Amino acid sequence: MHKGTLPTQAPTGAASTTILVVEDDAANRALLKHVLESEGYRVHLAADGEAGLRAVPTVRPDLVLLDVGLPGLDGFELTRRLRLDSRLATLPILLLTGRTDTSDVVTGLNAGADDFITKPFARSELVARIRSALRLRRALVGMEAAHAVVAALANAVEAKDAQTERHCERLAIVGARLATGLGMSTAELDALTYGALLHDVGKIGVPDHVLGKAGPLSEAEWELVRRHPEIGERICAPLESFSALGPIIRHHHERWDGAGYPDHLRGEAIPLGARIVGLVDAFDAMTHDRPYRSARTVEQAIDEIRREAGRQFDPELADLFVADLDRELIGSSEASAEAAAFVAHQVRPVDRPVLASASGR
Repeated sequence: MHKGTLPTQAPTGAASTTILVVEDDAANRALLKHVLESEGYRVHLAADGEAGLRAVPTVRPDLVLLDVGLPGLDGFELTRRLRLDSRLATLPILLLTGRTDTSDVVTGLNAGADDFITKPFARSELVARIRSALRLRRALVGMEAAHAVVAALANAVEAKDAQTERHCERLAIVGARLATGLGMSTAELDALTYGALLHDVGKIGVPDHVLGKAGPLSEAEWELVRRHPEIGERICAPLESFSALGPIIRHHHERWDGAGYPDHLRGEAIPLGARIVGLVDAFDAMTHDRPYRSARTVEQAIDEIRREAGRQFDPELADLFVADLDRELIGSSEASAEAAAFVAHQVRPVDRPVLASASGR
């Protein structure tokens, strides 16, 4: 298949929507063209599977409607070929068939089809199924766009403070592992992952000379650094998932004893996701070099977490985290592998690892 430019955004209305119809029966092609054009869709026709396959990169359809019983390259095989291209992952493919056997339906779904329409079809059902498939595609494309925004923001922070390479990716993996052990739901893991990746995005608003300063910060410089959770919250406010990840970004520097910032929250008033990110953030910062100090050993960092449990950190989370680290140091961890796979899935639209800045300060 020709690797041409393919659609990356779903249309918002029928007038801007192109449907590729692949049907070998001339009468059916004409009928489908009439029905779809009367609904306001643009229609491109292909008489067999090979012609349909060649048409996709040039026509750039928003939906493919194809007959199962095509000569040569049938509808099942054409669907499989289209799904081999990752750029067509969200392209709706609807199969037209006179077959009603369950095995045919299973074959089509396994090939990657989104829906079946039985011949002879009712116009109202055909149009309703097409509209439903296009609505689903718009939702999926919106999710991919959100992933791209997250990746762009995280990479922007990495460019700002490259000395802390892969810090946020590490936080997302370790935080997801800890959250998995707590039995968090998939939605909560989503928020935690994005919150970890974006927790330091507000450092975009902190001057470079402050972030990279080798010596102690002045009180005025500390004031600039302490603003980054609020700046990050404002930057991420337009994201659709902000209500879930926003509290993590704003509150990851709060302390269990109430001495943190920006709102001096105390104990369980601090959102759980923020407590998790704050804990793993501190550990990662302690065990990696910073411009103002050398890295501590893992053992030294664990001792510090134990000392600060009940003051800086949620004591129960601190105990769980240290126990998990002990297991990790002894041998491999299935939970670690699962968490890494989860985070890799969340950042899948990125061509390279998501990199961002650290929370050492």
